[in-house]
Amino acid sequence: MKNKFFTYIQNLQDTIVAGLEAVDGQAQFKEDLWERPEGGGGRTRVIENGQVFEKGGVNISAVHGKLPEAMQKMFGVGEADFFACGLSLVLHPKSPMVPTVHANWRYFEMYDENGKVIQQWFGGGQDLTPYYLFEEDAIHFHQTCKTACDKHNPDFYPKYKKQCDTYFWNAHRNEARGIGGLFFDYCKATDEMKMEDWFNFVSEVGNSFLEAYVPIVEKRKNLPYTPEQRTWQEIRRGRYVEFNLVHDKGTLFGLKTNGRIESILMSLPPHVQWVYDHHAETGSEEEKLVNVLEYPRDWLAS
Repeated sequence: MKNKFFTYIQNLQDTIVAGLEAVDGQAQFKEDLWERPEGGGGRTRVIENGQVFEKGGVNISAVHGKLPEAMQKMFGVGEADFFACGLSLVLHPKSPMVPTVHANWRYFEMYDENGKVIQQWFGGGQDLTPYYLFEEDAIHFHQTCKTACDKHNPDFYPKYKKQCDTYFWNAHRNEARGIGGLFFDYCKATDEMKMEDWFNFVSEVGNSFLEAYVPIVEKRKNLPYTPEQRTWQEIRRGRYVEFNLVHDKGTLFGLKTNGRIESILMSLPPHVQWVYDHHAETGSEEEKLVNVLEYPRDWLAS
């Protein structure tokens, strides 16, 4: 399974990078190969200063070795070997009219002293963080997520949408990071879902990413915007940074397993503002976004 999934994310990285370069029309991703001293490595691909994307990365990694002590405590186990691979992407568009997007699909194995697999699971998801709210974009993104889920289980979309709303919650701000999407973790074999079934589901979601995001980018990338709207984008980006550094488990896992810092912090935007006690103007488009982030919303309610 680990070889099958790693091959899948290698191919998915190529597909997504090609699709995003076509959307940008100017910049290309630069590739950076790296190795982890304890075992494994990755292939980082970063785009910067594009026509559409100010900064973004589509990264894959496969790491293995002794499970670090911090992760032993997290999983409630003693000494063990592990293998983890995944694709993680974040895209920060230049225009405040185009939303930031994040996605991740990953696989994990843990072994006993004889090298036998004793734990294995999938995780992942995709979520959208707009700076200005276009409801039809939110609906499109969620509908694409639901369509992918429904091919495998009609309960998956409401379940993983709720988990996304719960996970991407900036508790110290009491607001959502964005308008959500899907989040699933510790997807293990059951009588109903074998590991092969989970692979098929996770790859279905991964394959839906470009369909979920690119039409939104194409629709919004040429809209005009003001310096004030750009400032608002940078203020909201600050909330994005706060979540990733304070709450995000993926960032924590990378730091505690001696992951590559540049790849882990690729998710941070290049231009951010923290304005003291900033509030959106009453009745403004900015306030409309903030109001939506106060509680989870059913974007597909008829």
